[in-house]
Amino acid sequence: MLIYVIRHGETRLNATGTLQGWMDVPLNENGIKLARITGENMRPIRFDRCISSPLVRALDTAKIVLESSGNADVPIETDERIKEISCGELEGKPLSEMGENGALFFRDAFHFPGFPGGESINDVCRRTSQFLKELAARDDGLTYLVAMHGCALRAMLNPLYDDPSDFWHCKIPYNCVVNVIEAVGGKPKLIVDDKIYYDQSLAVNHYNES
Repeated sequence: MLIYVIRHGETRLNATGTLQGWMDVPLNENGIKLARITGENMRPIRFDRCISSPLVRALDTAKIVLESSGNADVPIETDERIKEISCGELEGKPLSEMGENGALFFRDAFHFPGFPGGESINDVCRRTSQFLKELAARDDGLTYLVAMHGCALRAMLNPLYDDPSDFWHCKIPYNCVVNVIEAVGGKPKLIVDDKIYYDQSLAVNHYNES
């Protein structure tokens, strides 16, 4: 089976370097554009199923990619386990309000103590790894599209990286970045790493500047 994992398109909070977590923020104009370009470039792929985070920015990304790739008939199911990390009391706040923990979150994520009233990296790793384990165990030979979020994506793929100690895998994934997992006998393997289908100049990612 093949699992195409996509991060959602850009939102206004992405564009301003603001923590959004579980806030239900829609795609902005550029985010819609990136999702459409990505979908158009995935037209050769026939998806059988789609699973999305229930947050609107991921759900709308999945819808746009499916429509633009000629897979509009594929139903979308949602799963709470692939939501973004909860930023708790800091949701909707600028990165600067993280203080010293901001540097720790982006440079040594596994030692980040967690957001006040929210989650830690290990919390997200547990729920996303459970999701991937269950999905790979289906071993049904189908092709899936999974729409999720930057931190959650890194958490889910972390065990598949050559260096799992580097949580961010050198950088925060860009909006609409695509990773592909091949699962055989229930065992997942990363075969495409951080592919983007648009001109990188269209991406704005203040998180990588932190």
